[in-house]
Amino acid sequence: MRVMKFGGTSVGTVASLRNVKKIVEEAATEPVIVVVSALGGVTDLLLRAAREACACNREWQQTYDLIVSRHHDVVFSELVALERQQEVWSGVEILLKRLKDYYTGIELLEDFSDRTQCNVVSMGERMSSFIISHIIKDARLFYSPDFIKTEKWFDKNIAATPLTDRLICDTFRDFAGPVAIAPGFISTDAATGDITNLGRGGSDYTAALLAASLGAQVLDIWTDVDGFMTADPRIIKDAEVIPHLSFLESMDLCNFGAKVIYPPTIYPVFHKNIPIRILNTFNPSAPGTLITDEHHDVTDHTFRGVTSIAATSLITAAPDSRFPLPELHSRVLNVLSKQGVEILLTSAASPTSPLKLAVRATDAPRALRALREDFAPELSEGTSPVFTEREDVSTISVVGENIKLHPDISLKLLGALNGAGIDVPASATGASGFTFSMLVNADRHQDALRTLHALIFH
Repeated sequence: MRVMKFGGTSVGTVASLRNVKKIVEEAATEPVIVVVSALGGVTDLLLRAAREACACNREWQQTYDLIVSRHHDVVFSELVALERQQEVWSGVEILLKRLKDYYTGIELLEDFSDRTQCNVVSMGERMSSFIISHIIKDARLFYSPDFIKTEKWFDKNIAATPLTDRLICDTFRDFAGPVAIAPGFISTDAATGDITNLGRGGSDYTAALLAASLGAQVLDIWTDVDGFMTADPRIIKDAEVIPHLSFLESMDLCNFGAKVIYPPTIYPVFHKNIPIRILNTFNPSAPGTLITDEHHDVTDHTFRGVTSIAATSLITAAPDSRFPLPELHSRVLNVLSKQGVEILLTSAASPTSPLKLAVRATDAPRALRALREDFAPELSEGTSPVFTEREDVSTISVVGENIKLHPDISLKLLGALNGAGIDVPASATGASGFTFSMLVNADRHQDALRTLHALIFH
């Protein structure tokens, strides 16, 4: 058995869906489970119409009409057998009517709650999976919220893994092929049964949960690029595809800015040692990137890639006699971990130097608020460290298993940036030992990427 996931760009048009149909039907010599996203761009349209309705902006009806048109064009194309088109459209219309009812209610109440948002955005995957189940030969539709269950973790929905695993196995126990279609992204709360979702990129995660629970031979992630690249090709024109990555290398590339797959995707299959292949729907003959539990020296380079997170904030706290660095560091990390804030980098040049932490710019307000609240008792006594924020920085990271074997490589990287006149206010090796990250001024972000890529790959 194999699991295949197709993202929004892969199912965005009649032309791309034609490719999907060919790819899946050629693979269906063995049982195949196909996870699909909403038609490309539809999730954004669903949210836009909801926000317009909440603001009593009647333009939501035009946005809704766009959503209708996108799905109508696919159903009434050559992809759906002529004699089945009206039947399929009738099924889609039921979902569209419910969607319109949601928008009408949002407008009347002038309220767009989290629960309503989950129901609204679920319609994208529900409609796409229903349509695609009538495009792929001999396909059978399965409804993911029946077996993908979530629970709350801070303000996010995460998979309720043991329950989800059991339900997936129960649902597909008698599945012998050839093709199952399942909507990605959408789920239900394990306690309440309410519609939830796994967040942006959640279709990747749905596919990984299915692959892990069913012991798939491989998880194929079909997207619009040829695989992981040595750098962002929009910035580095001579970036190349990385043929092979270890699970840990791919995790770090994802966590530090590569947007090829959703980071949590890797964990379920990593623990089951199921390979992941990143493949291009628009160039299916390309070999792509293979991700396994083994590291292969497919190049002579120490690093696999250079990646970045442009919108970063630097939080600084100065240690003193009341808060020596080890205690300050431990307490800060504990506070932020409880808030679910991802720390991109921590650095302190010496025991008396300021503690520096890099976080995503979107997480910075929550991080600062949590730190100031936690240190409030000391603050009232005038003994609390002062937390400051700098917003004009970007995180640049180089990734590769060999970093841990070459601890002096950091000096070479920092020297290259210094030679290019690029200031580095903080740097550190990642916890995995596979990443070395540097903060640079935001206006030198692309210059830093080009400098490091040229150093490493030329």
